Amino acid sequence: MASKSKALSGRELSGAVLRFMSREEPLVATLGAFPQLDRARLKKILERAAAAAEGLEGQGEPTEPVVARVRLYSDGAARGNPGLAGAGAVLVEPSGQVVDRIGKFLGTQTNNYAEYMGLLLGLRRARELSVREVEVFADSELMLRQLGGRYQVKSTSLRPLYEEALSLFNDFERVKLVHVPREMNRAADEMSNRAIDERL
Repeated sequence: MASKSKALSGRELSGAVLRFMSREEPLVATLGAFPQLDRARLKKILERAAAAAEGLEGQGEPTEPVVARVRLYSDGAARGNPGLAGAGAVLVEPSGQVVDRIGKFLGTQTNNYAEYMGLLLGLRRARELSVREVEVFADSELMLRQLGGRYQVKSTSLRPLYEEALSLFNDFERVKLVHVPREMNRAADEMSNRAIDERL
Protein backbone atom coordinates (compact mmCIF):
# COMPACT_ATOMS: atom_id res chain seq x y z
CA MET A 1 0.00 0.00 0.00
CA ALA A 2 2.88 2.36 0.91
CA SER A 3 4.62 1.77 -2.44
CA LYS A 4 1.40 2.59 -4.33
CA SER A 5 1.03 5.85 -2.42
CA LYS A 6 4.61 6.86 -3.28
CA ALA A 7 3.91 6.31 -6.97
CA LEU A 8 1.07 8.84 -6.92
CA SER A 9 1.63 12.46 -7.85
CA GLY A 10 0.75 15.16 -5.32
CA ARG A 11 -2.66 15.81 -6.88
CA GLU A 12 -3.42 12.12 -7.25
CA LEU A 13 -2.44 11.46 -3.65
CA SER A 14 -4.66 14.28 -2.34
CA GLY A 15 -7.62 12.95 -4.31
CA ALA A 16 -6.94 9.35 -3.25
CA VAL A 17 -6.77 10.32 0.43
CA LEU A 18 -10.08 12.22 0.27
CA ARG A 19 -11.81 9.39 -1.60
CA PHE A 20 -10.51 6.87 0.96
CA MET A 21 -11.87 9.03 3.77
CA SER A 22 -15.29 9.30 2.09
CA ARG A 23 -15.51 5.50 1.76
CA GLU A 24 -13.75 4.15 4.86
CA GLU A 25 -13.61 6.71 7.66
CA PRO A 26 -16.56 6.98 10.11
CA LEU A 27 -15.93 10.76 10.46
CA VAL A 28 -17.97 10.75 13.66
CA ALA A 29 -16.29 13.88 15.06
CA THR A 30 -16.98 15.81 11.83
CA LEU A 31 -20.63 14.78 11.77
CA GLY A 32 -20.94 15.71 15.44
CA ALA A 33 -19.42 19.14 14.85
CA PHE A 34 -21.77 19.91 11.95
CA PRO A 35 -25.29 18.69 12.89
CA GLN A 36 -26.72 19.86 9.56
CA LEU A 37 -24.60 17.24 7.76
CA ASP A 38 -25.56 13.63 7.28
CA ARG A 39 -23.22 10.87 6.06
CA ALA A 40 -24.40 11.07 2.44
CA ARG A 41 -23.90 14.83 2.21
CA LEU A 42 -20.46 14.65 3.82
CA LYS A 43 -19.45 11.96 1.32
CA LYS A 44 -20.47 14.25 -1.57
CA ILE A 45 -18.41 17.10 -0.11
CA LEU A 46 -15.34 14.88 0.09
CA GLU A 47 -15.90 13.54 -3.43
CA ARG A 48 -16.13 17.09 -4.80
CA ALA A 49 -12.98 18.06 -2.91
CA ALA A 50 -11.19 15.00 -4.30
CA ALA A 51 -12.20 15.91 -7.86
CA ALA A 52 -11.04 19.49 -7.32
CA ALA A 53 -7.71 18.31 -5.85
CA GLU A 54 -7.11 16.09 -8.88
CA GLY A 55 -8.15 18.82 -11.30
CA LEU A 56 -10.86 16.51 -12.64
CA GLU A 57 -14.04 18.54 -12.22
CA GLY A 58 -16.47 17.35 -14.85
CA GLN A 59 -14.51 14.12 -15.43
CA GLY A 60 -14.63 10.69 -13.83
CA GLU A 61 -17.52 10.03 -11.47
CA PRO A 62 -20.36 12.48 -12.08
CA THR A 63 -21.08 14.94 -9.30
CA GLU A 64 -24.26 16.91 -8.88
CA PRO A 65 -24.09 20.52 -10.03
CA VAL A 66 -23.91 23.20 -7.37
CA VAL A 67 -26.84 25.59 -7.76
CA ALA A 68 -26.38 28.91 -5.97
CA ARG A 69 -30.03 29.99 -5.83
CA VAL A 70 -33.38 28.33 -6.53
CA ARG A 71 -37.06 29.05 -6.49
CA LEU A 72 -38.78 26.27 -4.57
CA TYR A 73 -42.43 25.66 -5.44
CA SER A 74 -44.05 23.38 -2.85
CA ASP A 75 -47.54 21.97 -2.41
CA GLY A 76 -49.53 19.22 -0.77
CA ALA A 77 -52.77 17.48 -1.66
CA ALA A 78 -55.19 15.41 0.41
CA ARG A 79 -58.28 13.81 -1.11
CA GLY A 80 -60.46 14.17 1.91
CA ASN A 81 -59.16 15.85 5.03
CA PRO A 82 -57.67 13.58 6.18
CA GLY A 83 -57.47 11.39 3.11
CA LEU A 84 -54.99 9.93 0.66
CA ALA A 85 -52.26 12.55 0.49
CA GLY A 86 -49.18 13.48 -1.49
CA ALA A 87 -46.47 16.11 -1.32
CA GLY A 88 -44.73 17.80 -4.21
CA ALA A 89 -41.86 20.19 -4.82
CA VAL A 90 -40.24 21.69 -7.90
CA LEU A 91 -36.86 23.42 -7.81
CA VAL A 92 -36.23 26.01 -10.51
CA GLU A 93 -33.14 28.08 -11.31
CA PRO A 94 -33.60 31.87 -11.69
CA SER A 95 -33.24 31.34 -15.47
CA GLY A 96 -36.38 29.17 -15.42
CA GLN A 97 -34.51 25.87 -15.87
CA VAL A 98 -36.09 23.10 -13.76
CA VAL A 99 -33.49 21.57 -11.44
CA ASP A 100 -35.65 18.78 -9.99
CA ARG A 101 -39.22 17.59 -9.46
CA ILE A 102 -40.02 15.58 -6.34
CA GLY A 103 -43.16 13.82 -5.19
CA LYS A 104 -43.94 11.59 -2.22
CA PHE A 105 -47.01 9.54 -1.36
CA LEU A 106 -47.95 10.11 2.29
CA GLY A 107 -50.74 7.61 2.88
CA THR A 108 -53.66 9.05 4.86
CA GLN A 109 -52.86 12.56 6.08
CA THR A 110 -54.34 16.04 6.34
CA ASN A 111 -53.88 18.73 3.73
CA ASN A 112 -51.77 20.86 6.08
CA TYR A 113 -49.46 17.92 6.81
CA ALA A 114 -49.05 17.40 3.06
CA GLU A 115 -48.25 21.10 2.55
CA TYR A 116 -45.45 20.95 5.09
CA MET A 117 -44.08 17.74 3.60
CA GLY A 118 -43.92 19.35 0.16
CA LEU A 119 -41.83 22.15 1.62
CA LEU A 120 -39.54 19.71 3.47
CA LEU A 121 -38.99 17.62 0.34
CA GLY A 122 -37.85 20.71 -1.52
CA LEU A 123 -35.65 22.05 1.28
CA ARG A 124 -33.93 18.70 1.77
CA ARG A 125 -33.20 18.46 -1.95
CA ALA A 126 -31.92 22.05 -2.07
CA ARG A 127 -29.57 21.23 0.81
CA GLU A 128 -28.30 18.14 -1.03
CA LEU A 129 -27.49 20.38 -4.01
CA SER A 130 -25.57 22.83 -1.76
CA VAL A 131 -27.96 25.64 -2.66
CA ARG A 132 -27.17 28.88 -0.81
CA GLU A 133 -30.39 30.88 -1.31
CA VAL A 134 -33.96 29.62 -1.49
CA GLU A 135 -37.10 31.52 -2.44
CA VAL A 136 -40.11 29.45 -1.34
CA PHE A 137 -43.39 29.79 -3.25
CA ALA A 138 -46.43 28.11 -1.69
CA ASP A 139 -50.20 28.62 -1.69
CA SER A 140 -50.72 27.60 1.96
CA GLU A 141 -51.26 30.79 3.95
CA LEU A 142 -51.42 28.80 7.19
CA MET A 143 -48.00 27.22 6.69
CA LEU A 144 -46.32 30.44 5.57
CA ARG A 145 -47.78 32.45 8.43
CA GLN A 146 -46.72 29.82 10.94
CA LEU A 147 -43.20 29.80 9.54
CA GLY A 148 -43.16 33.59 9.53
CA GLY A 149 -44.16 33.69 13.20
CA ARG A 150 -47.60 35.23 12.66
CA TYR A 151 -49.54 32.10 13.64
CA GLN A 152 -48.81 29.63 16.42
CA VAL A 153 -48.45 25.93 15.63
CA LYS A 154 -51.01 24.21 17.85
CA SER A 155 -51.25 20.91 15.97
CA THR A 156 -49.11 18.15 17.49
CA SER A 157 -48.76 16.49 14.06
CA LEU A 158 -47.51 19.69 12.41
CA ARG A 159 -45.14 20.78 15.18
CA PRO A 160 -42.25 18.40 14.24
CA LEU A 161 -42.56 19.39 10.56
CA TYR A 162 -42.55 23.07 11.46
CA GLU A 163 -39.45 22.60 13.62
CA GLU A 164 -37.64 20.66 10.89
CA ALA A 165 -38.43 23.40 8.38
CA LEU A 166 -36.98 26.08 10.69
CA SER A 167 -33.91 23.92 11.23
CA LEU A 168 -33.44 23.47 7.47
CA PHE A 169 -33.72 27.24 6.96
CA ASN A 170 -30.47 27.53 8.95
CA ASP A 171 -28.64 25.52 6.27
CA PHE A 172 -29.08 28.37 3.77
CA GLU A 173 -27.67 31.86 3.64
CA ARG A 174 -31.07 33.31 2.76
CA VAL A 175 -34.65 32.03 2.73
CA LYS A 176 -37.58 34.08 1.46
CA LEU A 177 -41.22 32.97 1.84
CA VAL A 178 -43.73 34.04 -0.80
CA HIS A 179 -47.46 33.30 -0.90
CA VAL A 180 -48.79 32.65 -4.41
CA PRO A 181 -52.28 31.83 -5.66
CA ARG A 182 -52.94 28.20 -6.49
CA GLU A 183 -52.82 28.81 -10.25
CA MET A 184 -49.22 29.99 -9.96
CA ASN A 185 -48.23 26.80 -8.16
CA ARG A 186 -49.42 24.28 -10.73
CA ALA A 187 -46.11 22.43 -11.16
CA ALA A 188 -45.88 21.55 -7.45
CA ASP A 189 -49.61 20.77 -7.32
CA GLU A 190 -49.14 18.38 -10.23
CA MET A 191 -46.31 16.60 -8.40
CA SER A 192 -48.33 16.21 -5.20
CA ASN A 193 -51.24 14.70 -7.13
CA ARG A 194 -48.92 12.47 -9.15
CA ALA A 195 -47.51 11.23 -5.85
CA ILE A 196 -51.01 10.03 -4.90
CA ASP A 197 -51.90 8.59 -8.30
CA GLU A 198 -48.57 6.85 -8.88
CA ARG A 199 -47.72 6.10 -5.22
CA LEU A 200 -44.34 7.82 -5.64
